[in-house]
Amino acid sequence: MDNTIPYFRPFFDYLQFEKRYSEHTIIAYRTDLSQFFDYLFVQYPDVKLEDIDPYMIKSWIASLKSENKAGNKSIHRKISSLKSFYKFLLKENVVKQSPLRTIVLPKLNKRLPSFLKEEEASDLISDIRIEGTAEDKDFWEQRTNHLIVKLFYESGIRLSELINLRENQIDKSYCQIRVLGKGNKERIVPISKEMLADMQLYLNEKPNRIEGVDNLFVMKNGKALYAKKVYNAVKKLLSEVTSLQKKSPHVLRHSFATHLMNHGADLNAVKELLGHASLAATQIYTHNTIEKLKDIYKKAHPKA
Repeated sequence: MDNTIPYFRPFFDYLQFEKRYSEHTIIAYRTDLSQFFDYLFVQYPDVKLEDIDPYMIKSWIASLKSENKAGNKSIHRKISSLKSFYKFLLKENVVKQSPLRTIVLPKLNKRLPSFLKEEEASDLISDIRIEGTAEDKDFWEQRTNHLIVKLFYESGIRLSELINLRENQIDKSYCQIRVLGKGNKERIVPISKEMLADMQLYLNEKPNRIEGVDNLFVMKNGKALYAKKVYNAVKKLLSEVTSLQKKSPHVLRHSFATHLMNHGADLNAVKELLGHASLAATQIYTHNTIEKLKDIYKKAHPKA
């Protein structure tokens, strides 16, 4: 299987420099591909790249299910990585056809997004106490957590987008922020005047500034805030207002989209605000709107 190795580097370069995928995404691709070719090396040690067939891939999928107890969602992701690799090989004329053309993936159960009730979202933001003075130990953390939660809920941005948000991405003149999303695609997200004022206050009160660190959100020592710290803070705050099993920053993103839809927002507009590549990803939020309409119908229609 050594003859596949020369194509790994150009493929990962392609993902990084042409597709502009994040380091995290590229690591996921590398892990999936390595797992597949490691399996082939053991089961079919003499097979050449151009001789890999659908049966071998089906055999790998079966082993993922039986030995690794992989779920359908995990298998979908791994096959997607393999498809991308073969698409690249076809483009480079390394192979003449893809062995994945006849692979049928297992069905995925559509999970509805977890979201807060509107009153829970309101309580979440209002219940965060900012007490003491800037010199106090917990003051800056409280200030940061308050702004983080508000921005998640009021803009729907992703965790990675929030921690990488720079000061110069705040457009004070037009009350908006420029968000750098997946694949380095930039989108404009409007913010309220109140949010803009909160951001300005946060910038004014920054306790420390480190040269080269222009992230909006920083810790008290001036270093950029990191994902795990934000995740844990949001999880703790959510546990105080909701009994949802899932408690993560993504719940606030789901809440943002769901509440927009419930108040009549256009589906295409929500798609643009979320930074989704296709409308299909946004359509999961229409279910909640339909359920709300059903509830209104049952309560209001005399024949319901």
